[in-house]
Amino acid sequence: MFHVNTSLLRFWEKEFSGILDLSKDSRGNRQYTPQDISKIRVLYNLIKEQGYTLEGAQKYLKENRKEAFERDAIYSSLLKIKKQLLDLKNQL
Repeated sequence: MFHVNTSLLRFWEKEFSGILDLSKDSRGNRQYTPQDISKIRVLYNLIKEQGYTLEGAQKYLKENRKEAFERDAIYSSLLKIKKQLLDLKNQL
């Protein structure tokens, strides 16, 4: 989904342990919920797209956590609307 290595996701899980608290099955495999994907999307946006350092992203999330996740919710809603509009366009 994000085109990153699994090792990067594991690294982020350690670095952002207060944010990314992923559940694991009995074999130790990570199970990603929609909320986990949202958290990863926020981290991806901050680090990969906006160029924050790990420390900078941690500081930003400490100060603006609610705002960051609200923006992600808006982004997700806009993506759904875009998909619906494209589907309508294709039906015409």
